[in-house]
Amino acid sequence: MQSVTIAPRGPFSLAAARDFAGGFPAGIGGGLASATNLVLAFPLEPRRTTGGSAGSSPIADALPWRWSAIVELRQAADDAPVEARISSGGDRDAALDQALRSVSLDHDGTGWPAVGERDPVIGQLQHEHRFLRPVCFYSAYEAATSFVIGQRIARTQAARIKARLSATFGDRLELDGQTFDAFPRPERLLEVDERVGLNPEKIVRLHGLARAALDGRLATARLRALPPAEALDALRELRGVGDFTAQGVLLRGCGLTDVLPVDVLSDEVLGSTYGESTDPSAVDAITDRWRPYRTWATVLLRVGWSRRQPGPVSYRRDRSSGASGGRGPARRDVRPTT
Repeated sequence: MQSVTIAPRGPFSLAAARDFAGGFPAGIGGGLASATNLVLAFPLEPRRTTGGSAGSSPIADALPWRWSAIVELRQAADDAPVEARISSGGDRDAALDQALRSVSLDHDGTGWPAVGERDPVIGQLQHEHRFLRPVCFYSAYEAATSFVIGQRIARTQAARIKARLSATFGDRLELDGQTFDAFPRPERLLEVDERVGLNPEKIVRLHGLARAALDGRLATARLRALPPAEALDALRELRGVGDFTAQGVLLRGCGLTDVLPVDVLSDEVLGSTYGESTDPSAVDAITDRWRPYRTWATVLLRVGWSRRQPGPVSYRRDRSSGASGGRGPARRDVRPTT
């Protein structure tokens, strides 16, 4: 067990991250959100890369996923240092990096309050939600598999299926006498069949994602390094990944800070929050104030809006991924920083 202290750059609240993780029914993956800490259990992604020329995006080696990891995060108070305990048979520094990315602690947030100063709506939400940063999946692989499992079924059902997959095929990890099941490593996901409660097409899709993770096409570092449009194109080549799922994998799996998921900024959310027209020029005027944290502001806006709703919020499903592999026609893409 290795212990590390992390000093957040900019305001950070682990309590806000716990609230976010605990309020996400399908879960970001294995682990536990308690009143005092956040326990993260996940397959450890190989991070060795091979190069290209200077400035080119790294391409991951085809490497096995040999280990899973467990990381416990604690914070005595908002903005205080974060204490991390890491246990893994593999690279513990890589495990810590993966855990920090999942709560957006890998980014410098010192400029995040300035967004709220420029935009009072975001500023109010920042104070209401303790400068919440996005809580992400542990890797692009875990994001992609989670989205595919959840397509066209209720979140509670998706959560049960993920829990069953983890208990049956995932690595069992222990922390302070308590056991946690990580989501299956890609090698184990290839063993999944219809007995877990998934239809044959979803199993084919999951097997394809497992192979993509093994051969480097789903490598988080590679996708983060690509221009967003290229990363989305690469993701849409995977069976079962349409526009909505590709955006989810890029933003919630890779943890980008300044990419705008246009589909999430619906007329309902923006119009009811800002009380303004949501034509493209008005949206651009609003979101330009959020740079260079447009992803963070979008997540915060959505969280604030959904928590004001009187009943459960219905999130749009990815309808662009059909049974034949589902790349579907492109609709509206994310907007990268220019």
